[in-house]
Amino acid sequence: MTLQQLRYIVAIDTYKHFGKAAEACELTQSTLSLMVKKLEEELDVQIFDRDSHPVAATEVGRKVIDQAKVVLYNAEQISEMTKSEKEMLAGPLRVALISTVTPVLVPGMFKYIGTKYPSIELNTEEMLTDTIKSKLRKAEVDMGILAGPVDDADLMEIPLYHERFLAYVSPKNPAYKQESIKRDAIFSQKLWIIRDGLRQLSPIEMRGSHFSYERFFEGGRVGILIHVVNDNGGLTIIPETHSDLISSVGKNSLRPITDPVPRRTISLVIRKDYIHELKLNAVIEAIRYIIPELMLDGMIRTGHIKI
Repeated sequence: MTLQQLRYIVAIDTYKHFGKAAEACELTQSTLSLMVKKLEEELDVQIFDRDSHPVAATEVGRKVIDQAKVVLYNAEQISEMTKSEKEMLAGPLRVALISTVTPVLVPGMFKYIGTKYPSIELNTEEMLTDTIKSKLRKAEVDMGILAGPVDDADLMEIPLYHERFLAYVSPKNPAYKQESIKRDAIFSQKLWIIRDGLRQLSPIEMRGSHFSYERFFEGGRVGILIHVVNDNGGLTIIPETHSDLISSVGKNSLRPITDPVPRRTISLVIRKDYIHELKLNAVIEAIRYIIPELMLDGMIRTGHIKI
């Protein structure tokens, strides 16, 4: 078994096609097929179902490919250790983010890193929390930015900043006349949420379910909720950092929530064997550039993070 053979099966899994994978690996299709066949014979398993279209991994093949990605990641780590500081601040950087931080962080990250570290090839993608953690474990992304706590023994969590949740209230709603809204008052009326699709959650439903502020936005964007409230009345809940993305007129609809004040922590998450300390700190610098200092966690406010 060789690292090259592992790269070949990962390429086939990526492209779902032997011909396209061979082209990406700069091989003929017959050579690629032969190399994969030798690996299957060595392991005494069938990695791919060649009769499926597109090509798919078998059940055991899926496990082999996932482990291959981790092995290739660790092999790359060894190579990275010998690079100079300049080289370490170059090349691809894959960052996955949850939907509620993407519009807040991504524009500023591209601006900051693109200006100060132009050799870093930043690539961002929006994902659900569980998907981010899964892709980190499989070494398919380098970093994740999501709401903590992560509670995963395989991953390292670095708190970035803390923010409140605010109520966004339609002028048609009686609560609009109040300077602040108590938590219980919010849940005594209908709220707009994105969870298993956009819908209104009734007070009865809210009382009968386990409540999490973060779950208001599962698989959706805060901006959609704001537009829905503007057009249909009612209210919703948004993270504090989104207030800067709202028009000056829209800011009149924001109300603090009290008794208690709801908050969340946004964290940067990496694999425990991640070694790119300089790239990690480049991202943290970008966060310091984007997020107001009062909201930053003490750890990242003080300077360089050691891993």
